[in-house]
Amino acid sequence: MAKLGDYIEQIRGVSYKPTDLHDSLDEESVTLLRANNIQDGHIVMDEVVYVAKNKVVEKQYLKKGDILICTSSGSKELVGKAAYIEENIPITFGAFCKVIRPKTECPKYIGLFFQSPYYRKSISGLSAGANINNIRNEHIEGLEIHLPPLNEQRRISAVLDKVSDLIAKRREQLDKLDELVKARFVEMFGDPVLNPMDWPTYQLADMADIVSGITKGRKTKEQDLIEVPYMAVSNVKDGYIDWTTIKTIWATQSEIDQYRLLPDDVLMTEGGDPDKLGRGAIIQNPLENCIHQNHIFRVRLNENIILPVYFAEFLQHQKAKQYFLRCAKQTTGIASINMTQLKELPTLVPPRALQKDFTNTVEQINKSKLTIQQSLDKLEVLKKALMQQYFG
Repeated sequence: MAKLGDYIEQIRGVSYKPTDLHDSLDEESVTLLRANNIQDGHIVMDEVVYVAKNKVVEKQYLKKGDILICTSSGSKELVGKAAYIEENIPITFGAFCKVIRPKTECPKYIGLFFQSPYYRKSISGLSAGANINNIRNEHIEGLEIHLPPLNEQRRISAVLDKVSDLIAKRREQLDKLDELVKARFVEMFGDPVLNPMDWPTYQLADMADIVSGITKGRKTKEQDLIEVPYMAVSNVKDGYIDWTTIKTIWATQSEIDQYRLLPDDVLMTEGGDPDKLGRGAIIQNPLENCIHQNHIFRVRLNENIILPVYFAEFLQHQKAKQYFLRCAKQTTGIASINMTQLKELPTLVPPRALQKDFTNTVEQINKSKLTIQQSLDKLEVLKKALMQQYFG
């Protein structure tokens, strides 16, 4: 094992004032990356800023082989996240980041080290102390790294790159299938905002039973309580249910009977970021006696009129999103809707037979998605195992 500090140079980010920023990229400015631009081991060019070139020294421009890391953040989970730079780019980085510049012939190997379980565990260990939300030079320099012969470093890098490429392709395939669903929806029903096919519009309450959920921390006089799973806001994403973490709550039998979720119920959130307001998803296979919290609305549709797959997709298009934004209450960046507003959601209702055709199409696409997702899951397990094997 070797000390990482013997094989790298650390370069601090650019310090600047608000007056040093430009409104756009011009001859006197350069694109500057911040911690939010580091996502899942890659650089994303969302919400970049432009800083005056005279604030940047030559070594602060990103070069092929650099590793850009977040060194300071209010969130310990974000501190230490890293991205490998594949090419020389005329871009710099801010003071809450730093660049690790390897001094070895295979910088990619060191770049992969910064995605390893050992690295993440080490950074988490540092952050477990007294509010350490900053990575200092000595923290990085003191990390231990196994440096096999150069040919082995290149082989390991090639293997992990191959697996990463396959993972990226699987994710791209899933994204394209999601795009196919949206395209098929518009092809069959038209843009809901324009409603070119002149479908009739009904308020949601005319076609669905809508209820709020159970309140956490409520007081009850009943002694016979049952522990049951419940859906929280974090479980309801835009178009799917996230089963990563399922919480439980103690409830009475009457509460379970009142709030129990059934297959094909649509769950919708009452609040959150404005761009995610009114997000909803079908819960197709709820856990036994699963209920939902009060910040989620359960929409149980009259399937003689409107089908869940059609309605769930309708929610992801602009007619529904614009309606929620117009009527939502917004405070400090958080928006919310109430029961009355949801019940009044103007919903386009095409013929049920056409909705059924769309449902069949989505079910076939979902079968393809399931196959790809299973492949993706196996590849991600393989990558984790290889990272553990190579870097500890």
